[in-house]
Amino acid sequence: MTLIFVDCEAWGGSPATGDLTEFGAVAYPSMHTFHGVLVKTEPDPANPVCPLPKAKCSDAVRYTVFLAFLKWLEENSEGPPVFISDNPAFDWQWINDGFWRSLGFNPMGHSARRIGDFYAGLVGDFSKASKWKKLRITKHDHNPVHDAIGNAEAFRRMLAGER
Repeated sequence: MTLIFVDCEAWGGSPATGDLTEFGAVAYPSMHTFHGVLVKTEPDPANPVCPLPKAKCSDAVRYTVFLAFLKWLEENSEGPPVFISDNPAFDWQWINDGFWRSLGFNPMGHSARRIGDFYAGLVGDFSKASKWKKLRITKHDHNPVHDAIGNAEAFRRMLAGER
């Protein structure tokens, strides 16, 4: 089993009302990365962490990016890849939608794991589900590859006993 840490950048509340602009993925434990860019963006002046697309993502670009991601998953996974995120309710929906729209299936399945829930279980306190973020090494800067790397680094530190 290979854990795939994913982070998405998107605008709009859901795939039905917005667009995925880019995403990053990190295979754990190898730490190999993937960066899928669907459209170029600029920061929203009202909310700089929100990406504003400079264009609409075409079906051809979405297909090319998700086909490349599928090949990367096949090359970097032993067994079925397991989707991990700091917010799978957000991130998984974009990846699921992208795979289904472009390739007609989602190789990552129909579920995801939340890193905060794993941490809360380790410390035995569900109210501490966000405290794991202090274990990131790579700064959380809304570059999806950096953010996915930081989450995988935090996970590695959790497994090493850091709390």
